[in-house]
Amino acid sequence: MTRLLDLRILFVGGKGGVGKTTIASSLALLAASSGRRVLVVSTDPAHSLADIFDKSIGDQEVSLSKNLWALEIDSDREADRHISTVKQNMKTLVAPKMYAEIDRQLDLARYSPGAVEAAVLERVTDLMAAAGTRYDLVIFDTAPTGHTVRLLSLPEIITAWTEGMLNHQDRSKRLGSLLDGLQKNGEESSDSGMMDFLKNDSKNQRNEEISRILQNRRDKFFEARKSLTDPRATGFLLVLNPERLPILESKKAFDVLSRFQIEICGMVINRILPSDLTGDFLRSRLKQQSHYMEEISREFSGVRSISVPLLERDVYGMGMLENVGQILSTAISSSEIL
Repeated sequence: MTRLLDLRILFVGGKGGVGKTTIASSLALLAASSGRRVLVVSTDPAHSLADIFDKSIGDQEVSLSKNLWALEIDSDREADRHISTVKQNMKTLVAPKMYAEIDRQLDLARYSPGAVEAAVLERVTDLMAAAGTRYDLVIFDTAPTGHTVRLLSLPEIITAWTEGMLNHQDRSKRLGSLLDGLQKNGEESSDSGMMDFLKNDSKNQRNEEISRILQNRRDKFFEARKSLTDPRATGFLLVLNPERLPILESKKAFDVLSRFQIEICGMVINRILPSDLTGDFLRSRLKQQSHYMEEISREFSGVRSISVPLLERDVYGMGMLENVGQILSTAISSSEIL
């Protein structure tokens, strides 16, 4: 936990509404104030970065202050961009008569389950690659836990899928060579197929291009997977409130991320009520909070945690974020193992 801001990549996640954006933004500002070049990225479709910084932030990197940049990934735009790229690649590999069918199929695929997550992941992997080169630290303010878990599991899934496609491509290439050998001398391929419309030299170029695209995709996600599972480079910070539903969702996220060998570098227990509250209602809330704090200690035994108090007013703007950053800095230096 004490080396939290020494990482290259930090994911800040948790149930919606627990204060992820506040924590991610405050940590980003804290790291930037120490001289590190920091990019904070929102992957949540319900973006809050612009609201909390009280500045305009869009889909392109924008400077917020010295050493600090931000962007909000537009998931729909990423999906459209991804589909457009796939269309262009496919149209270089098939007969022109197939263009309309490619457009139809990929337009349908744009709305298939997982299409948006896959497109967002493409952008996330590109931004992860910027960590250590253009930026010292990239902080991802992620969507609610369920979306994040799916997003982080995609590199492994897509890598396995791409390996299968490469193996299929290799088998197809060998079969094509065998069929070419059976053709009569001087006989050319038919124009009746989807892709088998080229002469041998062109077909070889097409096969090499397919392999190159698949290999590049495999390599990109392999690097993303390697970064995600390297605790020296990447950490996942869970944010929760001492309430039943955030605890349950955090337990699920903890279990799934552990199975994918992604380290939970710590937890932020956010919005802790002060202990000197009076009145029956507030005493009842404090009693409930105490119960849930004990449950957090049991369920997340061995995880380092820090506590952040409930503040008197909403957090937005540089001044309040700097205040939260100082609270986090003090808490991090004295973090405890649950």
